[in-house]
Amino acid sequence: MTILPDSAAPHAAPRQRTRKPGWVMRNLVKLGVAGVLLMVAGFAAFSLYVSNLATPRDVAQADAIIVLTGGQARLEPALELLKAGKGTRLLISGVHPKTGPKTLSAATGNDRRLFNCCVDFDYAALDTTGNAEQSAIWVENHNYRSVILVTNNYHMPRTMLEMGRLIGDEAELRPYPVVNTKLDLGRVISEPEAFRVMFTEYAKYVAALARSAWPTDHATPGTATAMIGTADKAR
Repeated sequence: MTILPDSAAPHAAPRQRTRKPGWVMRNLVKLGVAGVLLMVAGFAAFSLYVSNLATPRDVAQADAIIVLTGGQARLEPALELLKAGKGTRLLISGVHPKTGPKTLSAATGNDRRLFNCCVDFDYAALDTTGNAEQSAIWVENHNYRSVILVTNNYHMPRTMLEMGRLIGDEAELRPYPVVNTKLDLGRVISEPEAFRVMFTEYAKYVAALARSAWPTDHATPGTATAMIGTADKAR
């Protein structure tokens, strides 16, 4: 009987490692928990940031002012900035199609002449992304280099993100958050309505962050400008 040397012995086929379904499930659970913890930490940081936002006592003069409709008491501060000479012109973005200078003049107690001389109306925007698109067109058409942005405190982070994404380096953006209700972290946690408002805004902010990761073509002058007009052309 001939005994072959070890080097000549036939090699056994290597056994393939198989990962059990339990391994996959455990890792999916770990990823899910990590994702939840990340969302919770992000929400806490977002809420803390918003709670620390305050309306500036004074803001440097800019070329123009943009106010986004949709929240409480945004328009009055924007008009006060305009009357104080903080900007030469005001864009009200996201105006209801049936709302015109006459209605706003009566509602805010301001002279109709203020709207006739210095206010433009955007009837096209339906959301914050639309506000940013129309505002970018308006800024570029007028060659503005600095803009004061007026909106509620909880809405300001997303507004700055969307505006910055579309306006880019065309103009310096100066936030002017309007604080109607102090949304500190304790109140957000304890009051369901405050939690709902803040979490909804946080979720939209995360979605805006995802959009900002993709390259964006900046607005082109003359595009979709038919829905922006001065008070004398407005409804």
